[in-house]
Amino acid sequence: MNIAIMAHDKRKELMVQFCTAYKSILSKHNIYATATTGRLVADHTGLPVTLLLSHKQGGHQQINARIVYNEIDLVIMFTNPDAIDPWDGQQMLETIRFCDKHNVPVATGLASAEMLILGLQRGDLDWREMVHTRRLI
Repeated sequence: MNIAIMAHDKRKELMVQFCTAYKSILSKHNIYATATTGRLVADHTGLPVTLLLSHKQGGHQQINARIVYNEIDLVIMFTNPDAIDPWDGQQMLETIRFCDKHNVPVATGLASAEMLILGLQRGDLDWREMVHTRRLI
């Protein structure tokens, strides 16, 4: 499965810790990330991460496009609920909207991310493989 990860600046350390804790699960999948988050995760965990553009250069748009084209199966983005920049909030809401529209599971915090990653390990998200097959037919 293809997993996209993103994190606000104040949540990047949490993303590194999350990826470290679930490295054995994540290592079986393809990880895509915005530049800074991806570099931090790759450097601290050794996981291979496909780096996209930084947030400010359009990394969110690249992930959104992959969602629309059914190239992302799961999105984990650790948001900062205290952020006051409306642009950041708007981009996060746009990603959530694309996930909802295209039936892509999304987590915006640690609790929901853990539920999704453990579900991924159990095979609860295997139905995404059927989505890929139906789109090709």
